[in-house]
Amino acid sequence: MSGAEVIRMEHIWTRFGDNIVHRDISLSLQRGKILGVVGASGSGKTVLVREMIGLQAPSEGRIYLFGEPLRTADSERRQRLRNRCGVLFQGGALFSALSVFDNIAFSLRELRALDEELISHLVGMKLSMVGLDADDALLMPAELSGGMIKRAALARALIMEPELLLLDEPTSGLDPVLSEEFVSLLSELHRELGFTIVLITHDLDTLRDLCNQVAVLANQQLVAFGTLDDALACTHPFTEQFFHGKRAQRVFETNG
Repeated sequence: MSGAEVIRMEHIWTRFGDNIVHRDISLSLQRGKILGVVGASGSGKTVLVREMIGLQAPSEGRIYLFGEPLRTADSERRQRLRNRCGVLFQGGALFSALSVFDNIAFSLRELRALDEELISHLVGMKLSMVGLDADDALLMPAELSGGMIKRAALARALIMEPELLLLDEPTSGLDPVLSEEFVSLLSELHRELGFTIVLITHDLDTLRDLCNQVAVLANQQLVAFGTLDDALACTHPFTEQFFHGKRAQRVFETNG
């Protein structure tokens, strides 16, 4: 595979008992790209993303992460590969018993390789990067607004300087203004840091404003993969409904 490829999936099948979730899915993602994964509820979006970084193994097929085959990598090697990835879970998933600072510092402390002074410096850098300040670091998750939760969770995802950032519905629960601000923040960080992004989303504005590649899952298959224009041109019934409904027409045609 190409050295510029961050992810390659070859002929992926995923089964849970008799239930087929993915049927012969193949794709590759180049370094620096932003891939939006869309599909109906239950189409296996989250499962596919978990498989990309070895959190879950497919029933059949091969997956390469940063050029290395996950199937033959031992547990230590898989963990080293995953350490090159950052994850922002749906809803933020901050540890409720830890402050914002301790949430962001968690992964660094788990390494047991850095002193607290350096950890404090690195956490402060990430807080500033996502638009939070030192006072915000002292707050508990229950004291944060929805937008602040997303920013704190993003800082935690970035603390290990990831080459690949995985986001699960990053704008869910945000009002349109906060959603637009968060997408702008992601776009700015992507330009500055150059990481690769895979995000699961149903938000049409996010797809239009952030993603330069789109993967569409439907009927257990990858029915479209490529640019947004490629997805818009797909004639599968799901893409017709998702990309050409009344709201989609306002997003893609009026603003396109």
